[in-house]
Amino acid sequence: MNHAVFPPSLPVVAAGQRVVLDTQIVMDWLVFDEPRVMPVIALVESRHLLWTATAAMKAEMLHVLGRGVAARYEPDLDRIHAAFERHCELVPEPVLGMARPRCTDGDDQKFIDLALHLASQGSALLMSRDRAVLKVAKRAARLGLEIVAPDVWIQRQTLSTQ
Repeated sequence: MNHAVFPPSLPVVAAGQRVVLDTQIVMDWLVFDEPRVMPVIALVESRHLLWTATAAMKAEMLHVLGRGVAARYEPDLDRIHAAFERHCELVPEPVLGMARPRCTDGDDQKFIDLALHLASQGSALLMSRDRAVLKVAKRAARLGLEIVAPDVWIQRQTLSTQ
């Protein structure tokens, strides 16, 4: 299934806007074909949003795919590797020299840290549906990082074009 059609209801995002997608969002896209995230994915596939991740984030996703509910969906690993190759910029783990908000789920801290690092260099946002990550949003906003659920972000973008 090709999702690269740019949704007409969403504006073109500022050039160079980086987005960090947490594991669940990537799984919604590449394993579950969740329609609610496809407007965001269309922006990633068309390079209007620049998906950025680390090797540890990719490794976590592959680990999650090998167990539990995701494994029962028999994910297409070729599709997943191809999506990372085609649409994701893998960058080194950031070394943050700043005080930063801490996530109650230590496994999710890497998403917050990368997004904070990217936000300190320009425009970036972190998309997640994970409650522990979303709880950090107010503290992260003070450091210039927007953390938002994809459906909320899509709704904001749609409203801004009306």
